[in-house]
Amino acid sequence: MQNGWHKGNRVIWDRWRRIQPLNVKRIRNAWALQRGYRAMQHSKIAPQKAWPMSLSVEPTTSCNLRCPECPSGLRSFTRPTGMLQTEMLADLMNEVGPHLAYLNLYFQGEPYLHKGMDELVRLGRKHGVYTSTSTNAHFLRPERCEAIVQSGLNRLIISIDGTTQETYESYRVGGQLDKVVEGTENMLRARKRAKHGLPHVVWQFLVVGPNEHQLSDIKAMAKRVGVDELVVKTAQLDSPVDGHPLLTKDPNLRRYDRNSNGKWSIRNTFRDECWRMWQGCVMTWDGRIVPCCFDKDAEHAMGTFGEQSFNSIWFSAKYDAFRAQIFHARSSVEMCQNCSEGSHVYA
Repeated sequence: MQNGWHKGNRVIWDRWRRIQPLNVKRIRNAWALQRGYRAMQHSKIAPQKAWPMSLSVEPTTSCNLRCPECPSGLRSFTRPTGMLQTEMLADLMNEVGPHLAYLNLYFQGEPYLHKGMDELVRLGRKHGVYTSTSTNAHFLRPERCEAIVQSGLNRLIISIDGTTQETYESYRVGGQLDKVVEGTENMLRARKRAKHGLPHVVWQFLVVGPNEHQLSDIKAMAKRVGVDELVVKTAQLDSPVDGHPLLTKDPNLRRYDRNSNGKWSIRNTFRDECWRMWQGCVMTWDGRIVPCCFDKDAEHAMGTFGEQSFNSIWFSAKYDAFRAQIFHARSSVEMCQNCSEGSHVYA
């Protein structure tokens, strides 16, 4: 991932807000996570003794768009589509909230299709946790933006994958670029009226073949509209092959290389470690606890919150066995085979 452009002072304030949740209890927990991680790196089998620092929670699997590399867009899930119950997140935060520093209210789907999304945000903020989400911005009407600002959301990531309608809809199928720009402007105006500087507004540009020539254009557009930060992100492709329409020509803007036998593979050395999985996890809308955001179909569910406590899932022998596999044979885990964690491939 590379930062395409940002407003320095606003980014500094955002980074400061990220560390503000770190009270004594959370710092001790973070230190315990680091100790366990280092032990695992040195080939020791260390059962997890610390709580997660970060958590992603899925408000819904529903989406209004049809993006070609997204299970929500393709409607290709084997797991059911639904909406997170507010009470489930409240119960989860009562158990995990005192240890968390970061809550991301996003996994699959479009979060603002959830009618109670602002209440979900407030549940995170109630526990003093830095809270973020990601949206395609098609529902950011003025009154909606006012409610988002009042919810206390720390960070709003807006997907904008083109500077013309033609390039934008080549990936965001069914989407309208003018709605994304209008929604962003609505959000910035609502924030300005509130005068407390939240949320931090980020444009995320997923760089693919049809839009890679627009990098300079999107930087100029971000400055003109006035977002706080632009992040350029390389695309995850399920089956990269010669002629794939989303593969970029510039190798610095993709995760994959074509090897000598003509096959495309991810540019990753697959080190047997993963900090992302060690310190955090994901909960689907129906309570399944999965180790990573790459497990989009919840194939590696460690348990179901609501039927079990989070404590009993996170510290279970089943979860410890999975962690041990990551630290000793990560490349044998299918979802890891298309993961860029630890590869440092971005320009």
